[in-house]
Amino acid sequence: MAITRRGALRASLLGGVGAAVATAAPASAWAVPMPTPAPHPQDAASALRLLKEGNRRWRRTASRHPHEGAARRAEMALGQDPFAVVLGCADSRVPPELVFDRGLGDLFTIRSAGQVLDSSVLGSISYAAEHLEVPLVVVLGHALCGAVTAAVDAHRTGEVPHGHIGYLVEQILPVVEATPDDGDDFVDACVRANADHIADQLREDDDLRDLVDAGRLDIVSARYDLETSRVSWL
Repeated sequence: MAITRRGALRASLLGGVGAAVATAAPASAWAVPMPTPAPHPQDAASALRLLKEGNRRWRRTASRHPHEGAARRAEMALGQDPFAVVLGCADSRVPPELVFDRGLGDLFTIRSAGQVLDSSVLGSISYAAEHLEVPLVVVLGHALCGAVTAAVDAHRTGEVPHGHIGYLVEQILPVVEATPDDGDDFVDACVRANADHIADQLREDDDLRDLVDAGRLDIVSARYDLETSRVSWL
């Protein structure tokens, strides 16, 4: 039977942990059964369905806070097997595990202001897609995003902030400049356009394109509303 990269990685992790336990634990410890890994989706459609169900619970204040107990923690000490990547904003009001009511080991979460891509972010997503074989990437923008708002201000005033914030603004500015300015809703239009643009960039990335073309990875964009707690899929 062929061994996949995920199987080989998991086997190496199990072997390393097993050796450590064998050295440190008394023989009686082996009487404790190891937790059974919780089933989780293997395809993008099933992963997306779980995220939608979790957000529905979140916005109804009926979160279940799954996968937080002792058994799950013991399971995760042996290795990770997340079912989705969420590239979200660093904004403190949009924590993906809460927004989607998921727990330990469910989501491979990456956060940067305005979901801006750089080599570190791309490398993290590539690791999850290639080595953990995660089937879904979600680019999650949100209402009243400070990074997008700063880019809109720079677009309107012609003044780009200095330093690292200026870098963020410069990455978002091309999206802002390509989005029609309709007045009051312009920032939100740019939030949506930015999430779509980043998702498009990821689909064309050299490390991810083959996975997308082969149907092993789906990349979608979304927007989180701070007032309603709803995730809208773009």
